[in-house]
Amino acid sequence: MNGETSVRVRVFVEGWVQGVSFRYHTIQEATRLGICGWVRNLPDGRVEAVYEGPRDAVEEILAWTRHGPRWAHVTGMSIHDEEPKGERGFGVR
Repeated sequence: MNGETSVRVRVFVEGWVQGVSFRYHTIQEATRLGICGWVRNLPDGRVEAVYEGPRDAVEEILAWTRHGPRWAHVTGMSIHDEEPKGERGFGVR
């Protein structure tokens, strides 16, 4: 498949991922890559994100998410494919 095919994934990130600017850096990385969607902290300590955009860009942000920002310590990540919904912009929920 070509990198321009639009895909959407929902990601749950586990580990030391809250209180380390994970959401802020996710927004920066998504904006750099032209990805739409959102990111939020969950009450159980995980971070949830939705990434939508060209397949190549989504694969790149997934690779970044596996380690996150400098102060984070990602211990696990689950990825769930979804149908693209035409998200616009990227923000915090």
